[in-house]
Amino acid sequence: MCVQGSLAGNLLCHKPFFATLIVLPAANLTGHRPLQVMPARVSETYVLRTYPFRESDLIVSFFTRDQGKLRGVAYRARKPKNSFGSGLERLSLVNLSYSQQETRELVNLNSCDLLQSQFGLLNSFEASLTLDYVAEVSEHLLPANEPNERYFRLMATILDHMHSGEPGAIWSALTYFSLWATRLSGFLPDLSAYSDRVLSPDSRDLAAGMLRSHIAELPERAWNKDTALDLRRFLIQRMEEHVERRFFTPPLLEAL
Repeated sequence: MCVQGSLAGNLLCHKPFFATLIVLPAANLTGHRPLQVMPARVSETYVLRTYPFRESDLIVSFFTRDQGKLRGVAYRARKPKNSFGSGLERLSLVNLSYSQQETRELVNLNSCDLLQSQFGLLNSFEASLTLDYVAEVSEHLLPANEPNERYFRLMATILDHMHSGEPGAIWSALTYFSLWATRLSGFLPDLSAYSDRVLSPDSRDLAAGMLRSHIAELPERAWNKDTALDLRRFLIQRMEEHVERRFFTPPLLEAL
């Protein structure tokens, strides 16, 4: 029986009041504010690295167009049936859905829609190593939570160029990316100040042209592993000094 006007009557007769009574005092009794889960966000994203986590999950490092570099947990991503498919492969371009609790550094990955796969490049070992290089450099150069539209467009540019299939496209993309990644990170020195023993005149001219033009608009030339090798070595050394660590992929590229 409902007795109006009493607490017992309210609990029995008014369900909305009952729900409020359960939720609000619980936070007060513990002395803690309830965790706030932000609404799901969807960002255009390049996947940089994944790391196994627990039995069936992955830690994912990813670079979003609007939020910069983030890290998150993809639950059940290592299970045969999951909501990510092949979208978490290295340098896949995806629309990634994720959400975050305000007290947690890692976001929760919900799902993704694949926009561009790099699977077509994997039949070339040179291209596969270049993808590893781009992912490794970006992982270490990009600061967390800082959007960088120009760096995002750089990645899109060099990946599209690699997919073009032009002769030597891998080596021109590798050089273009190294040069612009160094510049956009803010520590590209004045190349004209270095002697011919450090950088050849041809490499300095090539770098000047790359800084002025889109990669698709560069003058035609025959590209191979040895083209601008001194320039790439110079840029990699600058990057390694900046992040205070040696990269794993450059020696593998030179060994090709």
